[in-house]
This record gives sequence, C-alpha cells and structure tokens, in this order.
Amino acid sequence: MKQMGKAVLWGGMVIFMLQGTVLGQEAKLKAAIFEGVLVGGYTDHGAYLNCTGPAIKYQAKSFSVMLGLLPTLKFKKERTVGDAPKNSVMTPTLGFGLTAIFRHFAIQLPAFYSPKTGVDNGKWKPGIGVGYRF
Repeated sequence: MKQMGKAVLWGGMVIFMLQGTVLGQEAKLKAAIFEGVLVGGYTDHGAYLNCTGPAIKYQAKSFSVMLGLLPTLKFKKERTVGDAPKNSVMTPTLGFGLTAIFRHFAIQLPAFYSPKTGVDNGKWKPGIGVGYRF
C-alpha cells in the first residue's frame, strides 16, 4: 500500500512538472469574439462569404484553430419547379465550423443549414473555403 502511495505521489509530481513545460510553449485555449478573418468558399452549389464570429480558439506560435459561429452571406440561384416563388440570390445565414489559420492564410470547413424549398428538403450542407486574416 505504501508503494502505491509513493507511485501516485511521484506520478503526480511528474504530471505537474510536465504541465509547466507544456505551458511554457505558449499555446492557449481561449474565447474569441471577432478575429478579422474574411473567407470565401463553396457550399450547396453556390458561393459564400463570411467572417468568423464568436468561437473557441486554440492558438500556438504561428497558427490557430477556431471552432465557432460564422455569420455568412450565401450566393445561390435557386432551382424551382414551374412558377413557384424563388428565394433571393443573396441570403444571410449563420453557420458553424472549423477555421484553421496559418499566419494570414485561412482554411475553413463550415456547415450551413439549407431550409426546405419547393425542390429540396432542409439539410445541413458542408462547405470548404479559403480566406485571409487581416
């Protein structure tokens, strides 16, 4: 029993020492409101333009990864049957997704909800985009 106690004590000390070493590399996990990233991309047979919104951000020295909300303008010409009404070509929407930033270059993997129309059922649609961090 004493040996197990010593092993737990030594294990705790090693973990404590390693934690200090990891924190010395300045990687941070924090909440971000706005990062100044503008992204354009493709989703659901159309284009989108967005900026990053509220997110959880992991930042290391030269790169960061964000998971958060994406206020977006989608550009898509809707297909309809007959004389059914069409949606606007440009529609605002809110998506969510992953954005990876290396220096000033950004790559984004978003998901947007497309509401039900006369032709399609409502579904979550994935996308991909590239952008720039100002």
